Amino acid sequence: MKILLLVSSMHAGGAERVAATLSRGWVEHGHQVTLVPTYTGKGELFYPLHADVRLIWLADRLGARARSPLVPLVKLRALRQLVKEARPDVIVSFLTNVNVMALMATVGMKVPVIVCERTNPAVSSSASPALQWLRRHLYLRAAMVTVQAEGSVAAMKQQVRAMRRLAVVPNPLPPDLPPPRKGQRDGAGGRLRLVAMGRLVPSKRFGPLIALFERLAPRFPDWELVIWGDGPLRERLQGQVESAGLTQQVRLPGRTPNPWAELLAADLFVLSSEVEGFPNALIEAMALGLPCVSVDCPSGPREITRDGQDARLVPLHDEAALEAALADLMSRPDERLRLSQQGANSVRERFGLEQVIAQWEQLFSQVV
Repeated sequence: MKILLLVSSMHAGGAERVAATLSRGWVEHGHQVTLVPTYTGKGELFYPLHADVRLIWLADRLGARARSPLVPLVKLRALRQLVKEARPDVIVSFLTNVNVMALMATVGMKVPVIVCERTNPAVSSSASPALQWLRRHLYLRAAMVTVQAEGSVAAMKQQVRAMRRLAVVPNPLPPDLPPPRKGQRDGAGGRLRLVAMGRLVPSKRFGPLIALFERLAPRFPDWELVIWGDGPLRERLQGQVESAGLTQQVRLPGRTPNPWAELLAADLFVLSSEVEGFPNALIEAMALGLPCVSVDCPSGPREITRDGQDARLVPLHDEAALEAALADLMSRPDERLRLSQQGANSVRERFGLEQVIAQWEQLFSQVV
């Protein structure tokens, strides 16, 4: 089967990583895959692709027209022509703006389009009012709409009341993810490490996390908090660390090219976000054998942790509960070891690439 996969860019992002992973899985299952980043600025390929995945940058087809005030129409025309040339059996599209463009570009064509929402529409602010209006009307044309978690289903049904089909398909774990580590680190003569990862933006709630760790630090002088990521709040968060006198116990080293190595070098992972689409960092931390604590934000953590069976799950905005869960695990290496083993086994069984590709095969059989 010929699959045309559309994604906004191939920068260092969660949707881009999933696009690279799925395209690899589909090729290995015998499909022909063409991956098309639609961003007019083109950018670079951050995640490597399988050698048999065909990569076409839509920007290469625009040329000087990419700077035209009519660039949205130019992109639609270029994408429609590309679909005619590629003659795919199915189009899979990631992210709301790309989904809308894919549905507009294929009006009158018989090729089925599966659109994939990457956030919970009830709490996401990434879609403008105009884009939300287009989503409500154009998603009716989609052969299938997918969301990443059960927690997003009701919100999507509220947004698009008469959609044809709706399915839940989680993100797969990357196939090259290292195996879970055996046992727990002993700190190797240094501090034990609580780690968080994400873009330094308000929705990740790293400010409250630092404030919480300020209360924990005197009780756990052998622990440090390391927050990996970059973003607009970097200076403010660094100032918060300095004002609290925590420069020896809280570090913000920026973005890392080796997130898995940093996770394997940690002792405990925390997710403090106000909202997630489907937190890759959480499932990867669990799969690598880290004990994890997560807030029960929409959407993803409740399903990933199986209602708190495989990691500690605490109510969103309940700082006392989050502090208590972290303190308990920081003081109990035996419980950290139990959760690390249970969590790794659980997420690898449910979110491995083969399991998720099997779900995609079922979707394809329904729409093609």
